[in-house]
Amino acid sequence: MSHTTTATLAAEHITLAHGQFTVAENLSIRLPPEKVTAIVGPNGCGKSTLLNGLARIHKPRSGSVLLDGKDIHRLPSKDVARKLALLPQDNSAPEGLTVADLVRFGRQPHQGWMKQWSVEDQQAFEAAIRAADVSDLSERALDTLSGGQRQRAWIAMAVAQQTPLLLLDEPTSALDLGHQIEVFELIRTLSQQGKTIAMVVHDLASACRYADHMIAMKAGEVIEEGAPAHIVSPELVRELYGVQCDLIPDPSTGSPLLVNVRRCT
Repeated sequence: MSHTTTATLAAEHITLAHGQFTVAENLSIRLPPEKVTAIVGPNGCGKSTLLNGLARIHKPRSGSVLLDGKDIHRLPSKDVARKLALLPQDNSAPEGLTVADLVRFGRQPHQGWMKQWSVEDQQAFEAAIRAADVSDLSERALDTLSGGQRQRAWIAMAVAQQTPLLLLDEPTSALDLGHQIEVFELIRTLSQQGKTIAMVVHDLASACRYADHMIAMKAGEVIEEGAPAHIVSPELVRELYGVQCDLIPDPSTGSPLLVNVRRCT
């Protein structure tokens, strides 16, 4: 798989709103290059809105999102699509679409009016199918696949886009434990190949295990940011989720493990 060039993504003093309702105010974050960043926090705290703001789906009311130092809203769509791929939470595809068809869509930002499918496109397509381990499913229709297989196919499409930045909104929601681990391990592999990844994660334990960097949000604000081992504490867990827990280091990775989780009394 070809090594993508690095790209930087940052938000500077952005305010995000849905109509009159302000979701997040004056947020500033920077994604560490070639690392996995997990955005965590309780339901409704603004995680997905922040991700959509970074992905140019949701325009900030004020402040700016900078892609390689330039305002993302002033860049041509195709330029953005060559640097940044977004995997939203709710994916739907036309009935009967095969995995191969879906993954080929990932090459669209690299196509022009006259440009035919190239050797480079084919190589990117094959590398993406291998990376997401869907080679044996390529001729299957998406609607015949299990949740985990389908999610890997969508990730393969994002990988085929060959962007240095990958944004994922709850990539393992609705997956069983085995498929969750599969998807998280794929995300780790992609970051080791040079991608900068940000993902909204529901499960704090998985975020601790698979992310290098964590952004903890509550009520539209970033309340902690840094390596999971440095920032995750019983106090933070209590503030985010209203539960008490003890923390022990994972024997194999050293990342924080939540144990004895209970309601606050």
